[in-house]
Amino acid sequence: MFSAKTYSARRQMLRTKIGSGIILLPGNQPAPNNYPNNAYYFRQDSSFLYYFGLNIPSLVGVIDCDSGEEALYGDDFTVEDIIWTGPQPTLRELGAEVGIAATFPTGELEARLRKAVALGRRIHYLPPYRGETKLQLSALLGIKPPMLHAYKSVDLMFAVAEMREKKSDEEIEAMERAFRIGYRMHTAAMQMCRPGVVEREIAGAIEGIAKSMGSGVSFPSIVSQHGETLHNLNADGVLEAGRLLLCDAGGETVDNYCSDHTRTYPVSGRFTERQKDVYNIVLAAHDEVARIVKPHMMYTEVHNAAYRVLAEGLIGLGLLRGTAAEAVEAGAMTLFMPHGLGHGLGMDVHDCEAMGERSFDFSTIASRAARSATCIYRAAWRLEPGTVLTDEPGLYFIPALIDKCRAEGLYQGIVDYDALDAYRDFGGIRIEDDLLVTQTGCRMLGDRKIPITVEELEAVVGK
Repeated sequence: MFSAKTYSARRQMLRTKIGSGIILLPGNQPAPNNYPNNAYYFRQDSSFLYYFGLNIPSLVGVIDCDSGEEALYGDDFTVEDIIWTGPQPTLRELGAEVGIAATFPTGELEARLRKAVALGRRIHYLPPYRGETKLQLSALLGIKPPMLHAYKSVDLMFAVAEMREKKSDEEIEAMERAFRIGYRMHTAAMQMCRPGVVEREIAGAIEGIAKSMGSGVSFPSIVSQHGETLHNLNADGVLEAGRLLLCDAGGETVDNYCSDHTRTYPVSGRFTERQKDVYNIVLAAHDEVARIVKPHMMYTEVHNAAYRVLAEGLIGLGLLRGTAAEAVEAGAMTLFMPHGLGHGLGMDVHDCEAMGERSFDFSTIASRAARSATCIYRAAWRLEPGTVLTDEPGLYFIPALIDKCRAEGLYQGIVDYDALDAYRDFGGIRIEDDLLVTQTGCRMLGDRKIPITVEELEAVVGK
């Protein structure tokens, strides 16, 4: 948790951006796992955390843009609760920690909001992503759950996305701590990697590290020899010599800031020549991104730069014909890297993608945001000082996608499908680090480097 001054300043800025009406920011509620008293590990809503800082379930933050009042709604623990949880601070004490003087029982919130609605005041809320929150908003505002999407506040979506996009010095320091968790996770995975080990053993070990050093993983770990499956959460494979292991994993600090890194390395501890050739192409694209990122660049510029380096490498392997520019222009690179070059990172591993749109001119995409309520559209994303994004190029040989493109006659004269047949069982390679955009360029987060070159990996894996 940061200082009360930090949260007060954030709320003041948000109030200024919105201008009028009531901002309603519900925190998350406990989510039952398999019966009510056995809940999933609690994870607070990131936007509530950003403005109110309290990692406590079942709280709601309210900011009145017209009067300037900031209030916290929740219920104090009863003796029956304390039997199970131990002594807990009161709502008033919690509010004081984050600069909130006005605290009220949860039961008083509905009447306040219904009165505001009756007076024609706008209630600003973000598009809810949890079922419990949808039901809560429905009850508080008298809006049927299917209609909540229609009444969400696009203004609030944009304001929150703008603010969370640019990381402060104290946020960057928190993300440096998240890096240290990720470093331990990835180096442990490398040292465990050897034939006969089950992928699940590595996944379990690194997730234990994340829990011991912070609040856990920042997303479910991907530990798989089938690197060509982008989000492969099946970790039941037994490691085999000659294959590659892809480990995409990150940790989350106790104050809920994330890291996200990927490394791919040979199970046997030594790359084959073919694996080394493909790996070095991906590494060259990764390094080129880290070299060129600077303030005010469009995300699409960075993405296409990575595509061009990958295309040049594939031409060198004889898998593409013509020039790199022609391959990128034709869309052929989506056959080999069917995902974006990177994503935002912060309090969420895909930061702000629960709401808002990444952009430099939100007015140009307001109608699209009103329809989608997502942040996936990165074509209008301009990188600014304080932005943190992942740098994660990859090359994947996906038989089903290869067959589909070949059958449809796509990329004729550019992709050499006959040559590509020899790579059908190759798998996939992804390399990922986290970049902070600075005033003059960018730098990788972290006080050291997770082993990344062929030589560095071969010196660590299986040792």
